[in-house]
Amino acid sequence: MQLVSHIIDNKGSEVHSVSPETTVFDALKLMADKNIGAVIVMEDDEVVGIMSERDYARKIILKGKSSKQIPVREIMSTRVFYVKPEQSIEDCMALMIDKRFRHLPVMEKDKLKGVISIGDVVKAIIAQKEYEIEQLENYIAGRYYSPRDREDLRDRM
Repeated sequence: MQLVSHIIDNKGSEVHSVSPETTVFDALKLMADKNIGAVIVMEDDEVVGIMSERDYARKIILKGKSSKQIPVREIMSTRVFYVKPEQSIEDCMALMIDKRFRHLPVMEKDKLKGVISIGDVVKAIIAQKEYEIEQLENYIAGRYYSPRDREDLRDRM
């Protein structure tokens, strides 16, 4: 079973964040520059919200507002769901599907450790299934791998 910590270990723990007073325009510029779909909103090292492309589309564009004057505080989602490093990727997928969002902060002892996206979760699940299929094919074909070979295969995921 793959854990959230495996995703963070593979992709890194870099988090892009803004303050609640940052303009929506500047937050969008950061998102475009970093090719990400959401930013964490932080105040004094505490997660206070998340702003996504969806927040922008629904709360700025559709309401005819200007992103250059509106602070992130006015459109961010303040109910932030998060996961812990020891949770399974299947737990993440279920939460993301149930709550209909694409980004999850990873928290450990009230500290932000990273952010995972639905793409990260899908990629990890596919890698896990490919590994399981390969193992089953090897079992059926009668091929044996030493424990070290199995570790090398797992590291490829």
